[in-house]
Amino acid sequence: VKLVESGGGLVQAGGSLRLSCVASGFIFSSYIMRWYRQAPGKERELVATIDRLSSTHYADSVKGRFTISRDNARNTVYLQMNSLKPEDTAVYYCNHRGDYWGKGTLVTVSS
Repeated sequence: VKLVESGGGLVQAGGSLRLSCVASGFIFSSYIMRWYRQAPGKERELVATIDRLSSTHYADSVKGRFTISRDNARNTVYLQMNSLKPEDTAVYYCNHRGDYWGKGTLVTVSS
Protein backbone atom coordinates (compact mmCIF):
# COMPACT_ATOMS: atom_id res chain seq x y z
CA VAL A 1 0.00 0.00 0.00
CA LYS A 2 1.24 3.45 -0.87
CA LEU A 3 -0.39 6.81 -0.19
CA VAL A 4 1.12 10.02 -1.58
CA GLU A 5 -0.28 13.38 -0.53
CA SER A 6 0.29 16.66 -2.30
CA GLY A 7 -1.15 20.15 -2.57
CA GLY A 8 -0.09 21.70 0.70
CA GLY A 9 1.52 25.10 0.98
CA LEU A 10 1.37 28.54 2.50
CA VAL A 11 -1.89 30.46 2.17
CA GLN A 12 -3.40 33.52 3.79
CA ALA A 13 -6.40 33.24 6.08
CA GLY A 14 -9.57 33.06 4.02
CA GLY A 15 -7.80 31.34 1.16
CA SER A 16 -8.22 27.89 -0.33
CA LEU A 17 -6.16 24.82 -1.06
CA ARG A 18 -6.94 21.44 -2.57
CA LEU A 19 -5.07 18.43 -1.25
CA SER A 20 -4.73 15.20 -3.22
CA CYS A 21 -3.82 11.70 -2.14
CA VAL A 22 -2.96 9.11 -4.76
CA ALA A 23 -3.35 5.56 -3.53
CA SER A 24 -1.95 2.29 -4.82
CA GLY A 25 -1.60 -1.30 -3.73
CA PHE A 26 -5.24 -2.01 -2.94
CA ILE A 27 -8.67 -1.85 -4.55
CA PHE A 28 -9.24 1.85 -3.90
CA SER A 29 -12.92 1.93 -4.85
CA SER A 30 -13.80 -0.64 -2.19
CA TYR A 31 -12.56 1.26 0.84
CA ILE A 32 -13.31 4.15 3.11
CA MET A 33 -10.67 6.86 2.93
CA ARG A 34 -9.86 9.45 5.56
CA TRP A 35 -7.97 12.69 5.96
CA TYR A 36 -6.31 13.44 9.29
CA ARG A 37 -4.23 16.37 10.43
CA GLN A 38 -1.68 17.01 13.12
CA ALA A 39 -0.92 20.51 14.31
CA PRO A 40 2.34 21.33 16.12
CA GLY A 41 2.21 20.04 19.67
CA LYS A 42 -1.19 18.41 19.22
CA GLU A 43 -2.49 14.91 18.63
CA ARG A 44 -3.49 13.73 15.20
CA GLU A 45 -7.18 14.33 14.57
CA LEU A 46 -9.68 13.02 12.04
CA VAL A 47 -10.78 15.70 9.60
CA ALA A 48 -12.97 13.99 7.01
CA THR A 49 -14.14 10.55 5.87
CA ILE A 50 -15.57 9.31 2.59
CA ASP A 51 -16.96 5.84 2.12
CA ARG A 52 -17.05 3.76 -1.05
CA LEU A 53 -20.44 5.25 -1.98
CA SER A 54 -19.08 8.77 -1.41
CA SER A 55 -21.01 9.43 1.78
CA THR A 56 -19.02 11.92 3.81
CA HIS A 57 -18.45 12.92 7.41
CA TYR A 58 -16.56 15.89 8.82
CA ALA A 59 -15.10 17.11 12.05
CA ASP A 60 -17.16 19.94 13.49
CA SER A 61 -14.19 22.27 13.18
CA VAL A 62 -14.16 22.00 9.36
CA LYS A 63 -17.82 21.38 8.55
CA GLY A 64 -19.05 23.79 5.89
CA ARG A 65 -15.50 24.76 4.87
CA PHE A 66 -13.86 21.51 3.77
CA THR A 67 -15.09 18.99 1.20
CA ILE A 68 -13.76 15.47 0.77
CA SER A 69 -14.26 13.72 -2.56
CA ARG A 70 -12.86 10.78 -4.47
CA ASP A 71 -12.10 9.79 -8.06
CA ASN A 72 -12.02 6.03 -8.21
CA ALA A 73 -10.75 6.06 -11.80
CA ARG A 74 -7.66 7.93 -10.61
CA ASN A 75 -7.34 6.17 -7.21
CA THR A 76 -7.33 9.61 -5.67
CA VAL A 77 -9.03 11.23 -2.71
CA TYR A 78 -9.21 15.00 -2.43
CA LEU A 79 -9.70 17.53 0.32
CA GLN A 80 -10.93 20.93 -0.83
CA MET A 81 -10.27 23.44 1.92
CA ASN A 82 -11.94 26.84 1.78
CA SER A 83 -12.10 29.77 4.19
CA LEU A 84 -8.88 28.58 5.78
CA LYS A 85 -8.02 29.74 9.28
CA PRO A 86 -4.66 29.89 11.07
CA GLU A 87 -5.86 27.05 13.30
CA ASP A 88 -6.02 24.82 10.20
CA THR A 89 -2.23 24.89 10.07
CA ALA A 90 -1.07 21.29 10.28
CA VAL A 91 0.41 18.37 8.42
CA TYR A 92 -2.42 16.64 6.59
CA TYR A 93 -2.35 12.88 6.14
CA CYS A 94 -4.27 10.46 4.00
CA ASN A 95 -5.30 7.22 5.69
CA HIS A 96 -6.42 3.76 4.58
CA ARG A 97 -7.93 1.24 7.02
CA GLY A 98 -6.34 2.94 9.98
CA ASP A 99 -3.08 1.11 9.28
CA TYR A 100 -1.60 2.90 6.31
CA TRP A 101 -0.46 6.50 6.18
CA GLY A 102 1.14 8.79 3.67
CA LYS A 103 4.05 11.05 4.60
CA GLY A 104 1.74 14.03 4.80
CA THR A 105 1.60 17.47 3.26
CA LEU A 106 2.11 20.67 5.23
CA VAL A 107 -0.57 23.35 5.21
CA THR A 108 0.36 26.70 6.73
CA VAL A 109 -2.29 29.41 7.06
CA SER A 110 -1.02 32.88 7.88
CA SER A 111 -3.12 35.48 9.67
